[in-house]
Amino acid sequence: MGQVTIYLDDESEKSLRAAAASSGVPVSRWIAELIKEKTRTDWPKEVRDLAGAWPDFPDEAELRPDGGPDAPREPL
Repeated sequence: MGQVTIYLDDESEKSLRAAAASSGVPVSRWIAELIKEKTRTDWPKEVRDLAGAWPDFPDEAELRPDGGPDAPREPL
């Protein structure tokens, strides 16, 4: 398991410690969870489970009945 050293000003450290304490976890675990949350590349399971949850949600044809042309793309 890797170790990382970070430098924080006093106010940030105080906020970090308070947030970890209110979550009931050690500071290192709180930071590790924050990193996982901010670097995830997939949708959480709770969000994926919502797919199709609204049976009356309009489909693309209802949202864009005229099907107008796409906007031109910017060159790379």
